[in-house]
Amino acid sequence: MAPSVPRTRAAAALRMKQIALDNQDRTIRRLRAHLATERRGLTATRKELKETQVALEASHKVIVGLTEIGLSMSKKIEKIKVKKQLVKANHVECHQKFQARIHEAEDSMQAQHLLIEALVDEKDSLLQTIHDSKKPTMPLPHSMVIGRKNRKKNRKRLRIFLWARER
Repeated sequence: MAPSVPRTRAAAALRMKQIALDNQDRTIRRLRAHLATERRGLTATRKELKETQVALEASHKVIVGLTEIGLSMSKKIEKIKVKKQLVKANHVECHQKFQARIHEAEDSMQAQHLLIEALVDEKDSLLQTIHDSKKPTMPLPHSMVIGRKNRKKNRKRLRIFLWARER
């Protein structure tokens, strides 16, 4: 019995070594499969990273382009505001000039009106003188009497207007 025991022990030890090697082999295969899966995942992650970098660069370019457009639009808006202010100032100036011309024309028309009134009064006066020299005994018509009263007022108005115009 003694000789069989070492064989059995040797066989058992050999069998145990074989089982250990089989277990190590399975562990190695499992670790290699896991490593391959991780490598595939890493490759996919690298690919996603590269795509993300490309997309990020593209978005940076878009942002730069939009920023340039925004700056350009801001400059254009500022130019438009300046033009608008200039147009408004020009409009105010033209309006003031136009108002000055209107006042000047009104003053001129008023002066002409006063001058016409003075000339009419002078004509009435001359007609009255002619009438008095032809018919001294006849009374003056009602319009001539009223004309004499207004003549003094109109002469005074004309003198005031001409005095104000000279100043």
